[in-house]
Amino acid sequence: MQQNPTNVEAGRRQPPPHPGLGLVRATESAALAAGRWMGMGDRQAADHAAQDAMAEALGFMPMCGRVVSGEELRVGEHSRLDSGAPCGSGKGPELDVEVNAIDGASLVAEGRPGAISVAAFAPPGAMWNPAPAVYMEKLVVGRKAASALGPEALDAPPGWTLALVARQMGKDIRDLVVFILERSRHESLIQEVRRAGARVFLRPAGDIAGAIMTADPEGGIDLMLGVGGASEGLLAACAVKALGGAMLARVAPQDEDERRACAEAELDLSRVLTCEDMVAGNDVFFTATGITDTTLLRGVRYHGDYVDTQSLVLRMDTGTRRLISTEHRLK
Repeated sequence: MQQNPTNVEAGRRQPPPHPGLGLVRATESAALAAGRWMGMGDRQAADHAAQDAMAEALGFMPMCGRVVSGEELRVGEHSRLDSGAPCGSGKGPELDVEVNAIDGASLVAEGRPGAISVAAFAPPGAMWNPAPAVYMEKLVVGRKAASALGPEALDAPPGWTLALVARQMGKDIRDLVVFILERSRHESLIQEVRRAGARVFLRPAGDIAGAIMTADPEGGIDLMLGVGGASEGLLAACAVKALGGAMLARVAPQDEDERRACAEAELDLSRVLTCEDMVAGNDVFFTATGITDTTLLRGVRYHGDYVDTQSLVLRMDTGTRRLISTEHRLK
């Protein structure tokens, strides 16, 4: 009698442990907490609820983790998820941890689509720490254009980069969709992209989600351009790398205080960073859970006696991309 195989057919090996499946509980917890504040007009309350829920969930994970880069420099307040904060049960492997309880807190407060909760981890020392930088330039493409992207693209005119990506993807420039945060600092960039003939996808917040939509073949975005948060850039690099895309980034101080802090820390403001520079190696895990509806993930849905969430779980080493729908019964 033929026996069922005990090994994974692809590679004939046992499936490796997947701690990312535990990490998703942290993003689910944050999303569930934030979901109650959707459309209530209180960004700060939503952020605090999500941060506390995520910190509590991370505390149950069997690891000795440490947050690499928190958001305290950008948002101007402290939380349990600040840079250097310990997380995990204190028993288990040492890990670099990077989290954002809500990517797009203003979207949650205003009841707009596009908000997600995200987290990533990697071996200790694998993640680059952008501190004291608060902002960075970012350029993201998907896997079809990844091999053609060189550091010169970050300084090239947008039209040149758009032509490069279009050629690599077998499209016309007018077929491209470019994600850009809707900020006054991007007014000239938006006009240049439009003059080149590409279409612009504007969103008031949430550039980690923008990077995921760009790198994911199902995301509907071909390119992401512009300046956004540095800690968000680190999380974006984890996701983009796991999805096989490419990302270029460079520290971009937005005021004199930030520029002075970067100089004192001897950060090279001319250095163009790749995904590998920002998160080294292949042992990278990334999770995201929808809070409000996005192109890739449903937001938190309430059904009276239960709530459902949808999450994305990525593992760089095995190249797996999982979509997980979870039902949370209410007591």
